[in-house]
Amino acid sequence: MAKNVLFEIGLEELPARFIDDAQTQLENKTINWLEEKRISYTSIQTFSTPRRLAILIQGMDENQATIEEEAKGPAIKIAKDKDGNWTKAAIGFTRGQGKSVEDIYTNDINGTTYIFVKKVIEGKPVTEILPEFKSIIETIQFGKNMRWGEQSMRYARPIRWLVALYDNEVIPFEIAGVHTSNTSFGHRFLAASVTITNPLAYKEQMKDNFVIVDSKERENLILQGIKQVENQEKFSVPVDEDLLEEVKNLVEYPTVFVGSFEEEFLELPEQVLITSMKEHQRYFPVKSQEGELLPNFVGVRNGDNDNLVTVIKGNEKVLRARLSDAQFFYEEDQKNSIEFYQEKLKNVVFQEKLGTIHEKVNRVVRISKKIAEVLHVKESDKEHIIRAAEISKFDLMTNMVNEFTELQGIMGEKYARIFGEDEAVAVAIKEHYMPTSAGSNLPDTLIGSIVSVAEKLDTIVGCLGVGLKPSGSTDPYGLRRQATGILRIANERGWEIKVVDLFNIAVELFASQNIKDFDIKLVQQELHGFVQQRVAFVLKEKGIEQDIIQAITNEEIGVMSAIVQKASILSLKRNDESFKPIQEALVRVLNLSGKTTNIEVNPAYFETNSEKALYQAYEEVKTNYQTLSDKEDYEGAFKQLENLANPIHLFFAHNMVMADDEKLKNNRLALLNRIGILLNSFANLNAIEWKQHF
Repeated sequence: MAKNVLFEIGLEELPARFIDDAQTQLENKTINWLEEKRISYTSIQTFSTPRRLAILIQGMDENQATIEEEAKGPAIKIAKDKDGNWTKAAIGFTRGQGKSVEDIYTNDINGTTYIFVKKVIEGKPVTEILPEFKSIIETIQFGKNMRWGEQSMRYARPIRWLVALYDNEVIPFEIAGVHTSNTSFGHRFLAASVTITNPLAYKEQMKDNFVIVDSKERENLILQGIKQVENQEKFSVPVDEDLLEEVKNLVEYPTVFVGSFEEEFLELPEQVLITSMKEHQRYFPVKSQEGELLPNFVGVRNGDNDNLVTVIKGNEKVLRARLSDAQFFYEEDQKNSIEFYQEKLKNVVFQEKLGTIHEKVNRVVRISKKIAEVLHVKESDKEHIIRAAEISKFDLMTNMVNEFTELQGIMGEKYARIFGEDEAVAVAIKEHYMPTSAGSNLPDTLIGSIVSVAEKLDTIVGCLGVGLKPSGSTDPYGLRRQATGILRIANERGWEIKVVDLFNIAVELFASQNIKDFDIKLVQQELHGFVQQRVAFVLKEKGIEQDIIQAITNEEIGVMSAIVQKASILSLKRNDESFKPIQEALVRVLNLSGKTTNIEVNPAYFETNSEKALYQAYEEVKTNYQTLSDKEDYEGAFKQLENLANPIHLFFAHNMVMADDEKLKNNRLALLNRIGILLNSFANLNAIEWKQHF
């Protein structure tokens, strides 16, 4: 008879950012565990709130599956002596499997005969196995862990209760001093303990006690509540998906409400208002049907409708205080000048060995100027680039950014306009922080792109030079993210500068700075591998296979846009069945081209028309390939290489490469070596695992 099983881990409030991942881990680990334990079931459903993680397993069999296994023993020559009797090795093998020599049979594997026995592994009752589920709970990983009391166990938050039920029976085990039972707890303020006697009733019982355990249901309730107030109030609530994800994991019983603030606060920059509401209070900003910000907000209460008016007033009071502070900071900041804030940067340390932010800005100016020169940027843009770099960090010293750190760059753009800076410069101040994450938006302008890359180059090269290399999950200066940003910008902009040369701009600057404890040799050692890993990451994010990534990145890292285009072309070819004949021809050349370093081909030694035809085809393809590559038409360039396939097939059909005549052999190998060099100038095609895909 099938049974139902419930496990619930009761905790102090979990950080919202941990919950979805922990729920996914719980589900995946449980599925793998049940498979490993040979326990059948019909369905699994997971639940989560800020105070609990839970999983319901329905239709579980009462016993493990019984299986029959084949056990392989020693080779027959070891299992039998010269007289044909079973040896101690054979007898010991069968005894170890719970069998006797009478159960032995033989099979051949790769030409060798081995002895085998079949054994039946009886399934145990699942009641004997289910207490082992504690290992699943103990191995859930969180972004940050803690210890509590006298416990040695580390977990995101202290475990306060454990529910473990096999139908109505408690599954006995203990974790960190907490023993399993059938007692859960409802909403912290609206309910008390809950006795669960049937796993299938769990979801409804918790709802009766003001806990919506299904996170998707909580999300839908929030969206329904927002839609309802939109209809009532005739305004629009743009739903930020990240904020929605967070809010649903902050509450167990969501109730949507609408609050307001004074219209005078609308004179503040819109981003200040939105940041105050979203980042600090977890409110949804409200807009008119025309898209203008309104003096309202939508919040989500963790509870029911009781005393909701009082709750709204409390939230309004908190927001009013924060906006009043913002208004004061905004007015005070405008009483000074950019130069005033620039001077303050001299007193703020960027990194102990790399100096102040003021010194960092000076380096960024020089790197930006050099990049602009290499890219042949027009003079007017170059002036804007230098000015944007010079004042890129001034807003860090303003009251507003000191209080609302999320507004760095945003307030820089706003204040730059107020202080009379050129529009292009103002925009670049905001854009130089972009991208802020691996997949977020890139700068829209050339000026912002160059200053962004310069700032990131300074940070990466500087940190590597003083030994601050990322390790494992530790990357306090975000060097990986910033390197990825550089590569994405270079690719998007189509900059015709090798990645290694881009980084060398910063390396050469630091080498001339005579910074104490800066190790130029360390940078040069670390930089290639570090950047190579980031290039691989960017390509992997684009769906490029690992062997093609290796083919593209195993030599010097060239122009990023070319790397991405070439990788995409090879990925398509690698998975195209019709490319097989061409691939076979090219790979055949590559397999032989490495047998010589000679590239001197003497046409006088050609004996067959196919040799002459291949040489002529090579000369023509080489010229066309180079022309198309110079124009960055890599698809056309690779098609030129494909044109060599038929001449190659004819060459191998009518010529013996490894001829007895040394002159003929060396001449043919030299021709193949030339072609191989041309093929590998596109990428290291030898690194691609072609054959396993056809």
